[in-house]
Amino acid sequence: MTTSTSLSPVNRRIVWGVRALLALAFAAAGIAKLAGAPQMVQVFDAIGVGQWFRYLTGAIELTGVVLLLKPAAGFLGGLMLAVTMICGAATHLFVIGGNPAPAMVLAVMSAFVAWQLRPVSPFSAAS
Repeated sequence: MTTSTSLSPVNRRIVWGVRALLALAFAAAGIAKLAGAPQMVQVFDAIGVGQWFRYLTGAIELTGVVLLLKPAAGFLGGLMLAVTMICGAATHLFVIGGNPAPAMVLAVMSAFVAWQLRPVSPFSAAS
């Protein structure tokens, strides 16, 4: 399989712009989680699973940022971050309360990147 290279120059710039915004947002969130920012500690206390989950989530977010910014791995980064934010929105809805909208917006943006960079089968071009 190859990655989708059929993006126009304008679409490619849009996707890179969204990737950059996501990288900034997730890098800040991941670093805050790993650094033990009081707000993050409080949120993960409310989840009730333990602080190990905060470290895991922060590591997943930073790994997603690295993948997102690596041209050959942008699809995987977008997919990883979209799934993470879907789980985050569900956590807000069903466990801790609060506003799930920021997580949902980040999920949609991450899914957009994953969709735009999705692998394309070499057989689909032959049709």
